[in-house]
Amino acid sequence: MDKRQSTELLFEMSHSGRRTHRLPACDVPMPGASKLLPANALAAEPPPLPEVGEIDLIRHFVNLSGRNMSIDTNFYPLGSCTMKYNPKRHERLSSLPGLADLHPLQSDESCQGMLELLWQTQNILAEIAGLEEVSLQPAAGAHGELTSLLVASAYFRDRKEQRTRVLIPDSAHGTNPASAAIAGFEAVSIKSNARGLVDLEDLRGKLDERAAVFMITNPNTLGLFDDQIAVITEIVHGQGALVYLDGANMNAILGITRPGDFGVDMMHYNVHKTFTGPHGAGGPGAGPIAVRSQLAPYLPVPVVVKENDAYRLDYDRPKTIGRVRSFFGNIGILLRGYLYIRTLGPRGLREVSENAVLNANYLLALVKDAYDVPYGPRCMHEFVASARNLRRERKISAMDIGKRLLDFSYHAPTVYFPLVVPEAIMIEPSETESKETLDGFADALLRIREEDADFLHNAPHTLGISRPDEVKAAKEPLLRWRPQQA
Repeated sequence: MDKRQSTELLFEMSHSGRRTHRLPACDVPMPGASKLLPANALAAEPPPLPEVGEIDLIRHFVNLSGRNMSIDTNFYPLGSCTMKYNPKRHERLSSLPGLADLHPLQSDESCQGMLELLWQTQNILAEIAGLEEVSLQPAAGAHGELTSLLVASAYFRDRKEQRTRVLIPDSAHGTNPASAAIAGFEAVSIKSNARGLVDLEDLRGKLDERAAVFMITNPNTLGLFDDQIAVITEIVHGQGALVYLDGANMNAILGITRPGDFGVDMMHYNVHKTFTGPHGAGGPGAGPIAVRSQLAPYLPVPVVVKENDAYRLDYDRPKTIGRVRSFFGNIGILLRGYLYIRTLGPRGLREVSENAVLNANYLLALVKDAYDVPYGPRCMHEFVASARNLRRERKISAMDIGKRLLDFSYHAPTVYFPLVVPEAIMIEPSETESKETLDGFADALLRIREEDADFLHNAPHTLGISRPDEVKAAKEPLLRWRPQQA
């Protein structure tokens, strides 16, 4: 039997009385829990936690970790997610005691160095965006979207304007309409044209005095820079609405153009996508936002300000939307972004974008004759191929291709997004991958295209588990599955 399938759950490994360590009895008289807590806070019985020895615990998690894919072990061409390598330099520097050991309740006077660093980060992000003011508080990209829309809502409310709609292209990330709805707006979809860009006639037809914000990702999720952006911002501003940039794809334009210069009023950064940082698992994250000066009064508090040679957290903003995150935000991730920017400098940031675009176009050139690429022949930092012809001719789906790539030790690209492309395979190599890695990945895609359909339907073939029934797994999860004995 494959040993990778034989891992027991900690609950199944449990034996009463086993411990990772034992503490001596407390030599200070202590009242029992019933004396310290109200009766309704006490459980009738201790929780049934597993009891295991330290060596068994360590082996359990180390063996599980070896079954994971990660950016340190595998290529992640995960379109839209920008799974770039996280430099270890940033991990070392952000762990220095003067950075890692601060407490969020310290006084401003006792952490002047950190406040100066955060003040510099605000200014750097404002300069990169071409906008005037920044809040570092939001905890993730989608949280930055929501925060920006709450700022926009406060801005229009202060102006006594009843604006209830947010206009969003149909190729947008799903977080855009979700953020609009949570912020209390009606989300209105704008069609794409034949080039994969915003359909200007549809935009004009749906843009009226009810519109508060037009949200756009540029470059968009098809990997295309919308060259109509100056016209779009002029049209939107003509109706008194604001333009918001989903900054998920900023790694394609760093140092080349700035959103504020092409008419954007507010935006967010995904620190992990644009400036590197740990990925996945729901966090940790940071999604700073940048806005024009007229929106600055509504930003979350606090904001770092400099007075003479001292730095402090400024809470005195009467029109603020208030806090959106505990304390100041996720400082550890902001630090990694700051270190990345300072390491590379202005020229290095531009090279990030140049290499991201170069890698994507190189990979596109290798596979475009084998896979349908509806919006080629060139792209920005990512491109969307399609398995629709393979699905029609040989019943091979995007899911089949993604699953089979696992056998080659490549993480699957994003599949079935954006929704405007049937059988979408969204590929983003990022700027950190080598030519040899891209060549190997392209070779795998070309080989898979020629493989037998039935063979692909059952991929992957080399992992501990093959193709689950995903619908059934979602509806009827089997959490205590054990393999049959050989």
